[in-house]
Amino acid sequence: MLVPIFTLKLNHKINPRMVTVGKFDGVHPCLTAATQAGKVFIHNPHARGQRPVAHRLSQSAQDSDISLLNINQAVTCLTAGTLGPNTTGDTLLVGSQTNLLAYDVHDNADIFYREVTGDNVRSLVLCDFTGDGKNELLVGSEDFDIRVFKEDELVSEMTENETVTSLCHMHDSRFGYALANGTVGVYDRTARYWRIKSKNHAMSIHAFDLNADGVVELITGWSNGKIDARSDRTGEVIFKDNFSSSVAGVVEGDYRLDGQKQLICTSTDGEVRGYLPASKELKGNLMDSSAEQDLIRELSQRRQNLLLELRNYEENAKVHISIYVDGMGVIPANTQLKTALSVRPATETQKAHIELNISTANETIIRAVLIFAEGIFEGESHVFHPSAQNLSGCVRVPIVPPKDIPVDLHIKAFVGGRISTQFHVFEITRQLPRFSMYDIPVDSSAAPPTGRVTFSINDRPQRVVMWLNQNFLLPEGLDCPNITFNALRGGGLLSISMASNGQITLRTDDIDLAGDLVQSLASFLAIEDLSAEADFPAYFEDLHTTLTEVDEFHSVHQKLTATMADHSNYIRNMLVQAEDARLMGEMTTMKKRYRELYDLNRDLINEYKIRSNNHNALIACLKSVNQAIQRAGRLRVGKPKNQVISACRDAIKSNNINALFRIMKAGTASS
Repeated sequence: MLVPIFTLKLNHKINPRMVTVGKFDGVHPCLTAATQAGKVFIHNPHARGQRPVAHRLSQSAQDSDISLLNINQAVTCLTAGTLGPNTTGDTLLVGSQTNLLAYDVHDNADIFYREVTGDNVRSLVLCDFTGDGKNELLVGSEDFDIRVFKEDELVSEMTENETVTSLCHMHDSRFGYALANGTVGVYDRTARYWRIKSKNHAMSIHAFDLNADGVVELITGWSNGKIDARSDRTGEVIFKDNFSSSVAGVVEGDYRLDGQKQLICTSTDGEVRGYLPASKELKGNLMDSSAEQDLIRELSQRRQNLLLELRNYEENAKVHISIYVDGMGVIPANTQLKTALSVRPATETQKAHIELNISTANETIIRAVLIFAEGIFEGESHVFHPSAQNLSGCVRVPIVPPKDIPVDLHIKAFVGGRISTQFHVFEITRQLPRFSMYDIPVDSSAAPPTGRVTFSINDRPQRVVMWLNQNFLLPEGLDCPNITFNALRGGGLLSISMASNGQITLRTDDIDLAGDLVQSLASFLAIEDLSAEADFPAYFEDLHTTLTEVDEFHSVHQKLTATMADHSNYIRNMLVQAEDARLMGEMTTMKKRYRELYDLNRDLINEYKIRSNNHNALIACLKSVNQAIQRAGRLRVGKPKNQVISACRDAIKSNNINALFRIMKAGTASS
């Protein structure tokens, strides 16, 4: 079994997800982590007594190998790396809620200190996603998306069902990810190879070749103290170990300076373990004996279950197919499980939903149904278990997808006789189409949508009909691409029409839905470049209001800054006058001046609150403008998409609002 080659007990707590290794002098790797009270510790056992003590850096009183870096703010993230080609060692980057510090540990000096505005990005990693030999930026965010950027172009997007907390590059275009709900998995470009979900949280993920087979494994550190290594191809656990407390971080480095990289795992209590890749003798035997015993126990349990199942089959074979013996789950050989999906609009007692109908074609009954699906049910699973009085051969389960994404429904149904205590398990997988929450209205009395997007394709109408049938829940026999839907989530109509010349018009007031439809259709028809004309009057009116608010917030910001400068001058003069009065013994004048100082200080605090609120509102408006540009881009595909985004940004820089709206509508700035 694989055992640690070194273990350290550091007398410092380690903040979760805030661990890195850096060669700050260019030679010696140092374990660096955030600890309590706004400090970062640097563990360097290679150069004892050679560290200067000055500026931010101080010696730890508990451990001679540790230096403490005083940040004076709560640390939120840190990493180490080379900033430029001419630098000798790594630079330590420390992030707080509002600032980023670049620090030269070797020279004990700040390189730069920047204020940054917050956003909802949770993880970043570089990866050659497109396979062109150049790295793309992968971004995991709080809105459940993994986005891929090539410079400022959005190349691809994958949607998960929880906040993306960690990303790590494995090899080529393959990368690992972790979610806030305890899910970890591996993607190769947009294809997910595998995923597992745990009741614990993944604190850190890292790629490391632990079994020395030439391919990295996904190393995961969990909140319960467990470390495991999983195959990048199957997700199979090939190694695991346990700490007594939660894992804080997983990194790698040549910590023994022997030319071999070690996997370095740290816990929140300050325990550090280093692992070397397996030797030839240990290949395929990384687990300890207790893990092997667990595996034997699991196989033994599986064997017992199979023997029990075999015995049930043998008993059932003794009974005629049409006779039901008390307590036995004998069912006719022709029993089939049927599933159907249908759209159900909202009623007085139930909101709009998709109805999953599960039924059998004979007298058998369905005792229970288990449905596994991502992002639909809490805990990703749903159990329907009717009471004994309501048993039948048909079960209806309401499903409400929160977003327009395709979902695989993995269904297990327990089928048997009414008096059975043993049941047959039928397993079936049914895909929920991407745009399933759209129904064909019975009457079209609702007002037609004013928003539209128009584009032309060189394809047959039958192909568009195929796309409609694949992505919507439609009645059989639809052979025309002209159709109108009712959006069940927010109301409003969606109209799709195609002219004889290949021009398609999508009418909806939801610009996000229009973008999703354009991207889905272009992907289905394998269209690389698609230009479009669009007009969403209500949305563009809101955007115009937002742009006006941006100008107003900028103006208010300038006025508040000027007022604050004036107050600062008043305070300076008032303080001088108060001190003069104190030195001259004029206590009445001094008290008066200090009362005025108190009032001015209170005014400054109030103005700061106003500035802060104004700044937050300005940031929210700027985000809305950026989202509008991205939405306008999603109405196009390929080069036209990139051209629209670039032209919109140029129009914003030059403050040409009219050109911005022309670009969003026509795809070009020309009138």
